[in-house]
Amino acid sequence: MSALRVTQRRSRNGADKRQLDTLRSLGLRRIGHTVEHPDSPQLRGMIHKVRHLVEVSEES
Repeated sequence: MSALRVTQRRSRNGADKRQLDTLRSLGLRRIGHTVEHPDSPQLRGMIHKVRHLVEVSEES
């Protein structure tokens, strides 16, 4: 199973509450912070909600 590496690239300022909650659920705290999660449909849905704030790369 592959993993996804998610990095916050843009500020949370101006994001709505749902997007802030999603960033918190992903474990992202600040710009440049990177977390790694196992790939799943639920994770991809969360990333889709904040795709304008994060950068995603696949790790095998």
